[in-house]
Amino acid sequence: MNCPKCSTALVIKYYKGMLEVESCPACRGMWLEIHELDRLEDVAFSEDARKGSLIHESRLTKFPCPHCESPLHEFTYRLYDLHLDGCPNHHGFWLDGGEDERVIEIMRARSASLNRPPEAEWQEVLRNLVAFFR
Repeated sequence: MNCPKCSTALVIKYYKGMLEVESCPACRGMWLEIHELDRLEDVAFSEDARKGSLIHESRLTKFPCPHCESPLHEFTYRLYDLHLDGCPNHHGFWLDGGEDERVIEIMRARSASLNRPPEAEWQEVLRNLVAFFR
């Protein structure tokens, strides 16, 4: 398989001692199969039912799926400020260099926000409302 972004041949890499992924030695991107993205998220937050919807605002790209050559779709990842690419035929996801760490960071933040006491959430909501109406 080749990198959808720079066409370099992908190499197998053992990621964080837990996943065998196809990685681009040139641009540091990586191909994750469907279940591998879930395992990456589970490093920081494993409660699947509380993660939220994975794909929002999908749009076609010019980059080919390394597995089937179909154009990848760029999407907003779980309503966060992160855009990932996914195969429309469900072969997997392309993460550009550094996006793997961003996924873990988002999942850590999600976990922390769900573990806060409800009072802290309400205080934040009230502060935001007061700021909005000023």
